[in-house]
Amino acid sequence: MHPAPSIIAFTTFSGLGLGLLFWLGVDPTPPTGWIGFAFFAIAFALAVGGLAASTFHLGRPERAAKAFTQWRTSWLSREAWAATATLLVMGLHGFLLVFFGKAILPLGWLGAILALTTVYTTSMIYAQLRTVPRWHHWSTSLLFLALALAGGALLSGRITVALILILAAGGVQSWWWRTGDTRLAASGSDMASATGLGNIGKVTAFEPPHTGSNYLLREMVHVVGRKHAAKLRLAALGLMMVVPIVLLLLPFGHFLALLAVVSHVAGVLVARWLFFAEAEHVVGLYYGKR
Repeated sequence: MHPAPSIIAFTTFSGLGLGLLFWLGVDPTPPTGWIGFAFFAIAFALAVGGLAASTFHLGRPERAAKAFTQWRTSWLSREAWAATATLLVMGLHGFLLVFFGKAILPLGWLGAILALTTVYTTSMIYAQLRTVPRWHHWSTSLLFLALALAGGALLSGRITVALILILAAGGVQSWWWRTGDTRLAASGSDMASATGLGNIGKVTAFEPPHTGSNYLLREMVHVVGRKHAAKLRLAALGLMMVVPIVLLLLPFGHFLALLAVVSHVAGVLVARWLFFAEAEHVVGLYYGKR
């Protein structure tokens, strides 16, 4: 699919922000005062900024509020409700910590659960799509949650936990790529099933359905060369996992910690670009793109 910058930013930064909110919520001794303000400000900036970026991909951004009305059938609507609940609960939790130094731990736990729920609803927007076999698997949700928890741990300064979770997230990402490469073929979708003509013999495309471009080609069909994809995967793993782990194993320094965060975020951005660019929507079968 077409890797739109707004959706890449949304899924990357909102996941990091919500991951940080999770760790702030479960912290038995959460930061207070100006330190607490800094942590909550970073978390809210990432979460809200990422969610706001998603509206740029809407055809009619002014109608975004209508997403709240479809919660019975739409994962996008469920995400909107979960995100709102998370921000309200964690906003109250942060307000009490920053201005009164008061920690109501059950409130933080509730916010942490809501934060992970929001990440899960985001993942299900993609995992529910049968038309994209690479995404249509439970491991897509696992990938989103693993990256959110790892990034949040890194941002919250939990070095030991971050080392373990970053390594785990890198492993999940590698496994997701490897298994995802086989899902289109395993789905049974091909030119014959796409056209419904398989019962009369082998089906091949004589010419495209039309000569010009259209919405489906612009949004649903994007082809990445295997060599380029392989290089980008290595770059993503190196940036999101290898470099941060090496930096975190060195004697602690704020500058090294900042470099680890920047490297991890850059790696996740590359991986998220591939998440969309490598997604084979079955509509591409009509155009001979698969």
